[in-house]
Amino acid sequence: MLLDFNSLPDNSKIWIYQSNRKFYPQELDAIKNKIESFLNQWTNENKPIQASYEIKYDRFILFAVDVANSPLSLNAIDQSVSFIIEIQEIYSVELLDKLNVCFKQGEHVQYKDLKTFQKLVKNKSVSSKTIVFNNLINTKEELENNWEIPITESWHSRFIK
Repeated sequence: MLLDFNSLPDNSKIWIYQSNRKFYPQELDAIKNKIESFLNQWTNENKPIQASYEIKYDRFILFAVDVANSPLSLNAIDQSVSFIIEIQEIYSVELLDKLNVCFKQGEHVQYKDLKTFQKLVKNKSVSSKTIVFNNLINTKEELENNWEIPITESWHSRFIK
């Protein structure tokens, strides 16, 4: 059951799928329609899941689920991953690779594989003030407070000397 993202409680579970490229403007409406259709039929042990989504920076798909009353079953989680794989295939994007890095350069969000990102740090193209996206967060509250953080507050800080 699709809900308004802002109506979900702070302890709602969050999944973040970062794309290796921005979604093109002509893709966004179709992606939103597919997500809304999926969330409206998504079930947990035959009960509708109270869920929502956001697309941030035309690159990140965020799913939010109110799990206060009922944790998601493995089957429900598998359904969502299968859906994300379907989106990957339709739009030729990578959404499940957690080792690649998104970071801000000015107003733009950049996506780099980990080795390239390490080289950028070494060459001082990325500084300790660079904002990175912490896609390992688990709750809506963490999304609001700990998703976009300076590199020094993330696991990427190990690359800065």
